Amino acid sequence: MKTHLLFRDRDFDWDQPLPANHEALVQDLSLGTVLNGMSGGDEYIQEVSKRVMLANVGDDIETIFYRQAVLKDCLQNGAVIGNIYNLAVDANERKRKQWFGVLSKSPGGVLSGAVELLQVLMDILGKLRVLAREHGRKFQSEGFVTLFKMIEAELPDDYFEQVKTYLRELKFPEGVLVSAELGENMGAAQHTLRRATKSKPKFFQRVFSEGPPSYSFKINDKDDAGAKAIAELRDRGINVVANAVSQSAEHIMSFFAMLRAEVGFYIGSANLYSRLSQQGQPLCFPTPAPIGSRKHSCTELRDASLALTVGTEITGNDLRADGKDLFLITGANQGGKSTFLRAAGLAQIMMQCGMFVTAQAFNVALCRHIHTHYTREEDVTMKSGKFDEELRRMSAIVDALTPDSILFFNESFAATNEREGSEIGRQIVKALLEARVKVFFVTHLYELSHGFWKDNMPNSLFLRAERQAGGKRTFKLLPGEPLQTSFGADLFQEIFDGKN
Repeated sequence: MKTHLLFRDRDFDWDQPLPANHEALVQDLSLGTVLNGMSGGDEYIQEVSKRVMLANVGDDIETIFYRQAVLKDCLQNGAVIGNIYNLAVDANERKRKQWFGVLSKSPGGVLSGAVELLQVLMDILGKLRVLAREHGRKFQSEGFVTLFKMIEAELPDDYFEQVKTYLRELKFPEGVLVSAELGENMGAAQHTLRRATKSKPKFFQRVFSEGPPSYSFKINDKDDAGAKAIAELRDRGINVVANAVSQSAEHIMSFFAMLRAEVGFYIGSANLYSRLSQQGQPLCFPTPAPIGSRKHSCTELRDASLALTVGTEITGNDLRADGKDLFLITGANQGGKSTFLRAAGLAQIMMQCGMFVTAQAFNVALCRHIHTHYTREEDVTMKSGKFDEELRRMSAIVDALTPDSILFFNESFAATNEREGSEIGRQIVKALLEARVKVFFVTHLYELSHGFWKDNMPNSLFLRAERQAGGKRTFKLLPGEPLQTSFGADLFQEIFDGKN
């Protein structure tokens, strides 16, 4: 049985390593705040959500729409999804309690543990089938419709009855019947477990029968060696069956493990949707565009991590930037530039894993990879200067870059002087654009930003943090020419005037 709630035709690979830059993405885009909002304190949901969000689907638009449909079903049927998830959790918890016998080296211990575990799993599978029958019609997505049809087809009524019968027999209430053949050196070979007689002979049959169907003997209670020999014969007979039953239990457990993980991601997404919608944040299911289409437009785009942190409605930004590859963002300090950068990066990640985004509308081209290059604190170990550290990280990013990726810069190359930092930034950005990498760049380097402004490239867009008369920040980004000042004096005056 397969769940296939994340992919139409395959399982999600939970063992695949996280991308090499995952720590930078989590730190720079405040992804940890979003994951905390998804998990609600559940570490397991947080981990599976992290793995799905950071596993880029590349150019697979159909998978994104497939997941969006599954998530919409989850949002509309929250109670049912919660019950399905709880059944999967229960199965995994029962495995932890019942699995000791299956891990035994003795075939008898393996068989006993597997039979006990299968009895528990049959009960949970039965509850899952009831949920599918009672609520299946409420679901519209291909993922859940296929899952429920599979449960109905694979788990008919007679299946449960047959399994219960087999499990009762595998407890051997009438003892173990094993046949064997003579092998080399007159030793026993080809031990085969046989089904025991279903009913005992009646009294008159036992009395007037010609003789016993076979010879028998009884082991003395104090004969430890004889008991050990009999136990070894029993284990040889049931070894194949023990392995088969153990594999059956493991197969069902793998189904519940996958069900828990995949449904866990959608529960995390639903948790986040609920928290953000309660705050009044705009939420939508994005329309991804093909890789290389250079689509990039959004309405009321907001930073999900900031919304979760402040707990209130925040300012959003609109963007009409189809055909643009370079986004240079300048303007007043604390005017919303870094917030917009995070919002764009988080929305890209959330779209590409099949989630909703914090915007009224979001129509953006997919990318192959997402990278960030943010300014870092000084190296406290004094092994290198801050600028050297920036260049080393930039080199590592370039080695991993592929065409049709996105790179988010935040105050990069500002650790040296204006002229040198601007020239290095300019050369790097031009090389990235030639390699078909989309660039978002927040900077205070006037030579860098104004140099690109003078180039008047049709694929560039210049945004500036709005500052009203008197220094008030609106946290809106509007198209505009870069200015030589970032209005740091506004903040100085606000801080020190406030102390007087």
